[in-house]
Amino acid sequence: QVQLVESGGGSVQAGGSLRLSCAGFGYSYYCMAWFRQAPGKEREFVSAIDNDGSTRYADSVKGRFTISKDNAKTTLYLQMNNLKPEDTAMYYCAAKYANWCPTTSSSFPYWGQGTQVTVSS
Repeated sequence: QVQLVESGGGSVQAGGSLRLSCAGFGYSYYCMAWFRQAPGKEREFVSAIDNDGSTRYADSVKGRFTISKDNAKTTLYLQMNNLKPEDTAMYYCAAKYANWCPTTSSSFPYWGQGTQVTVSS
């Protein structure tokens, strides 16, 4: 059983930065992803890193966010720079035992509890 724990959320002003972490994978052959959900909106894909290290980003965060994982592949990170008020959401990490990450939330069996990111203008 995979238990994921996110941390690093908080409140920042527009233009600021935050680094989210997600611990608990334990194995190296999971694809890992970040999703977010704002109040009243659907959960949306943010970024993913495949087992081979390939990365993908939603257009809305490309150039501002960077996904990475540590060498032991047990912790996932999301560096978020130049944050905007529209980035305000609950951020979730997700894992799937696969080499390639899909971008649909329903494809992921393992989820963390979420960490709140609030960006003020």
